[in-house]
Amino acid sequence: MNAGAAWARFGDGRWHFQHGPIDLVIGVDGDAAAVGLALASAWARFAGVLDELVGELALLRAPCAPAARGDAPRGPIARRMAEACRPYAERFGLFVTPMAAVAGSVAQEIVAHFARPGIRRAWVNNGGDIALWLADGASVDVGMVTDLAAPSIDGRLRIADTDAPRGIATSGWRGRSFSLGVADAVTVLADTAAMADAAATMIANAVDIDHPAVQRAPASSLRDDSDLGERLVTVSVGALPADAVADALGRGERFARRCIDLGLVSQAMLSLQGRSRIVADHRIEALA
Repeated sequence: MNAGAAWARFGDGRWHFQHGPIDLVIGVDGDAAAVGLALASAWARFAGVLDELVGELALLRAPCAPAARGDAPRGPIARRMAEACRPYAERFGLFVTPMAAVAGSVAQEIVAHFARPGIRRAWVNNGGDIALWLADGASVDVGMVTDLAAPSIDGRLRIADTDAPRGIATSGWRGRSFSLGVADAVTVLADTAAMADAAATMIANAVDIDHPAVQRAPASSLRDDSDLGERLVTVSVGALPADAVADALGRGERFARRCIDLGLVSQAMLSLQGRSRIVADHRIEALA
């Protein structure tokens, strides 16, 4: 089951779990004995994750269905993916498949193994989708990137144990996955990593504008196994006039506000061509 899975320790003390397309970077602070037990438990779970997801791939690439249907995913990660994405189909009538939450759901599954006595804090970063564990009194500082093509830290947040979010995700047309929108980056804080992953994808889709500078192509023409099929995804965004940027950000902001009102999101930062907007139920502490 774990053939091809590998783990290693970086020089800075972080850990790397890798199996096929799943690539996790793990940070953990705590008592040495507790850290060792948590890592062993996380590795034992991680080794079977890829096979588990592949076994349900057909369902996970299909549009989200109502919870009552009998063909719902069975595995814990797959169920979490579907649950995180289903509100966007049921509440908004949008096309979405559970794959929109795969990275965050995997990170959330693994970070749960660090929720034990002796661990002060832990984070699992799955390609930018991050799940957090914070013990009483702990906090973590998060760097935010608004341009994935030229990554640099554009802002910092501190998430404390008393703050609700335990998931962080970023999406945009320059990211690893296809986007229907034009956002350079949408970074979302939510209660869980699965919820953040789904929300970042959907809010990034909503940051959109029809303009000659935006080039699109069918997802299937770029990747024949894409769950988006023939839907047009963004392949390039040229310079947009200021009113088009404002219009696109406004669409995303309105959708993000609806997500917050439904409890799907705590905070979202939307960025497009040097302009950003923050939508929040309450602001997480920003660091200088």
